[in-house]
Amino acid sequence: MRKQALIFAALMLGAVHGPAMAQDVPATPVESTGQASSPPDQPKPATVLVTLQTAEGPIVLELEKERAPVTTANFLRYVDAKLYDGATFYRAINTAPDFGLVQGGITQLKPGQKLFPPVAHEPTTKTGLSHRTGTVSMARREEGSARTDFFITVGDMSSLDAHPENPGDNSGFAAFGHVVEGMDVILKIKEAPISPTLGADNGMQGQMLATPVKIVTARRTPPQAQAKPAP
Repeated sequence: MRKQALIFAALMLGAVHGPAMAQDVPATPVESTGQASSPPDQPKPATVLVTLQTAEGPIVLELEKERAPVTTANFLRYVDAKLYDGATFYRAINTAPDFGLVQGGITQLKPGQKLFPPVAHEPTTKTGLSHRTGTVSMARREEGSARTDFFITVGDMSSLDAHPENPGDNSGFAAFGHVVEGMDVILKIKEAPISPTLGADNGMQGQMLATPVKIVTARRTPPQAQAKPAP
């Protein structure tokens, strides 16, 4: 319970340039590779692939444009505007080898660049998705405040889903896809050295990467052009 409380407190705090995550996460990780699958008699919901070329290697995201259309469209407009080029993964919570998360987003804008307006919140009760290993989800403060910051989970973090039965802010986070290639890169980022001093001014000390990992480019990716895992 203490671990849950500590992570809950950490996720309530603000991101470097964008909204932050909030809510609790479970203490016991469970292996999982993505979202709930469609019933066998139904076609797979429509998705779109995006490749993040990072300084540590490529990460391919499969985004749920049918099940989470609002959140996916928000992410894609930053991709299409090339605003994620030069963004970073700057934050990591490394609770255990198979439990934690990494957070990325736009921490600085180039001259003339502007962020798009915040996007409406899509709870998991609406999308049917869940926070499992490799889930990509939007960071936020209050509902409807998400813009560019996103996080990728490691382990079962289904308590980041919406839980209407709970008091307070119980809408969770807007999961909108999962990693299909590059979880080794995510794990490497999660385990990277943490700065002992960064984040002291905003309550995130002990979570900020000593050297943020640059997102070189972010592009829509045809299925046949998916990154291949290293042998």
